[in-house]
Amino acid sequence: MLNYALRRLLMLPVVMFALSLMIFALQMSLTPTQRLAAYAPSPDYLKGGQESIRRMIEQYGLNDPFYIQYGRWIGNVLSGNLGWSETARQPVGTALSSLFPATMELVVLAFVPGLLLSIYLGSRAGIYLNKWPDHLIRFFTIVGWSFPVYVFGLLMLLIFYSVLDWFPPGRLSHWAQDVVTSNQFVRYTGANTVDSLLNGNLPVFFDSLRHLAAPAISLIYVNLASMTRIMRTSMLETLRQDYVRTARAKGMLRRVVELHHARRNALLPVATIAGMELATMMGGVVITETIFDYAGLGQFSAKAAANLDFPAILGFGLYFVVVLVVMNLIVDLIYPLLDPRVKTK
Repeated sequence: MLNYALRRLLMLPVVMFALSLMIFALQMSLTPTQRLAAYAPSPDYLKGGQESIRRMIEQYGLNDPFYIQYGRWIGNVLSGNLGWSETARQPVGTALSSLFPATMELVVLAFVPGLLLSIYLGSRAGIYLNKWPDHLIRFFTIVGWSFPVYVFGLLMLLIFYSVLDWFPPGRLSHWAQDVVTSNQFVRYTGANTVDSLLNGNLPVFFDSLRHLAAPAISLIYVNLASMTRIMRTSMLETLRQDYVRTARAKGMLRRVVELHHARRNALLPVATIAGMELATMMGGVVITETIFDYAGLGQFSAKAAANLDFPAILGFGLYFVVVLVVMNLIVDLIYPLLDPRVKTK
């Protein structure tokens, strides 16, 4: 297990170096004025006209050879300087760090219940093949699989906000936003649910949950459909393996065979898909956050793209690359826990 983990960890710097070169190559394709925004900590360089821009291009060495510019750029990235975002009117690093808790709050509330439900429903469907639980679960997942995210999100808004007025869009109501931004409210994490509990403010906590409910339910249902189908297929394949039939022939309890031995091995493909789903959600669920006016990374990246905010786009791309690589590493390290045979590979 240790050697397996070390091999995966040693690959991480190589992968990150290659991906950083790709991000920097995209930046090199921009004009010098556009690239300047990725170095300057504020938009003041635009106030002095062309002469000021020329001096700053020389100052930041944007005419230097590729390797020198890459070294300077990676130094800025490691120090947290990703340039200035006109969309957020603040440094890109500050914008990403301030919006990350909001997206993470939504991701945790949507991903964890969705993953647990998909494992349970997929296992039930595989065990009760072609019986009423399997038919019911398949109908449930096919409907979810067929619904585009934006359609289901709009239906949620129509029913639970326009008609029932249960789950409003946004992150907080106006009165709760005033409380959160007041001097008496201490910001610990940036996540409204966590900070409200730490401040002992239950009204803000429940108001935050009301605003999180609709986008979380939308993400749970759409992602639940795909992961349940994968879990069902994997469970059916595992139940047909020789070791399962042998365990049953030896008189081992059916529940133990199906839920302890078979389901554990059936989780391998689900772990892969779940890891990628989590990475995608952590990168910001653009459509869901836009529909529900939820101020997170997804909504920010959409606005940055619409405004051609190149520093924000590249900074977000770099952040998303890091998330994907780290999540892929975590999935690789989880494999041996689910299947001991992976340790020898």
